[in-house]
Amino acid sequence: MRIAALFLAALTLCGADIAKADKKIECKLRDVALLQGVRSNKLLGYGIVVGLTGTGDSQQTIFTVQSLVNLLSRQGVTVNPLLIMVKNVAAVMVTAELPPFARAGSRLDVTVSSTGDAKSLAGGTLLMTALQGPDGQTYAVAQGPLLVGGFSASAGGNSVTKNYPNVGRVPDGGIIEREIGGDFNGRKTLRYSLMEEDFTTAIRVVHAINEELGEKVAQPMDARTVELVIPKDYTGRAVELVARLENLNVQLQPKARVVVNERTGTVILGSDVRIGAVSIVQGGLSIMVSSTPIVSQPAPLSQGKTVVVAKKDVTAKEEKPKTITVEPGVSVGKLAEMLNAMEVNPRDIVAILQAMKDAGALQAELRVL
Repeated sequence: MRIAALFLAALTLCGADIAKADKKIECKLRDVALLQGVRSNKLLGYGIVVGLTGTGDSQQTIFTVQSLVNLLSRQGVTVNPLLIMVKNVAAVMVTAELPPFARAGSRLDVTVSSTGDAKSLAGGTLLMTALQGPDGQTYAVAQGPLLVGGFSASAGGNSVTKNYPNVGRVPDGGIIEREIGGDFNGRKTLRYSLMEEDFTTAIRVVHAINEELGEKVAQPMDARTVELVIPKDYTGRAVELVARLENLNVQLQPKARVVVNERTGTVILGSDVRIGAVSIVQGGLSIMVSSTPIVSQPAPLSQGKTVVVAKKDVTAKEEKPKTITVEPGVSVGKLAEMLNAMEVNPRDIVAILQAMKDAGALQAELRVL
């Protein structure tokens, strides 16, 4: 893959010249900051899926047998664990997210994942499962038929599997039983947490809020947190205040950053990336190992055996180094053209960018995924 393809996204963002990237970037406050205390909460439960057509857990999954015995005993049925067949039953973990401001009686989607060796959960029904929070309290109860976006089938020693048949969802299968307490309108202060820490952006958020409200009620706590004291006019009306502030325009301070995905060979350069004067010398060493089978036969009337041996050849080839010189202030597009002319492969581009960073020629943060 040529390096021009790797820089396609960078060229789209940056254009042919970095000097043209000095445009102001404005976003809504709700897109750059999160209101602390307004978030979802994770819920987890252990349950049983029944009604499977022989694709459930095997007898080796001991905890499935134990769970089924305990369930039947609670229903007044006593059975011998050694006589239970669980091929139509699967033990599962049930997960969900409790949304903010959720009220008792509201419904939520749940995800069901197999914990044993079940082949598929398709066609199964989740039995009533308590979903608990990190504090051990039950906040929701889930039950219902599963929707599985995959399948698994086998016959005559052959099998076919599509997507993930061991994971399914129960839409609106959870019912909230316990609410998370809190009086949002009774708050005295609000705290906004920036999605990415930056002192300049934090100061601009403070200025935008104070200018909108006409008084100095907001102050930066650090590079990520902005605290706001609710004005007297909005006492007991925090919801109205948040609705007014979340639509404020905030000018962002973009960071000079280069993101490299070494596995896929993708390189993204931000618009504020600056490249200094540097000379790049790139060469490569190729080593090829080949194996040729040779038949070795014994002499006539001997007691030897005919064997096949491999003859291995090792060839090393060193490519001629390629050199380019980058002038200070060169554009991202020009750098892409230079690297493309050098026919640099995706693996070498990572090493080149790291070397440029160490040499001080790449004025940007380098992230390797």
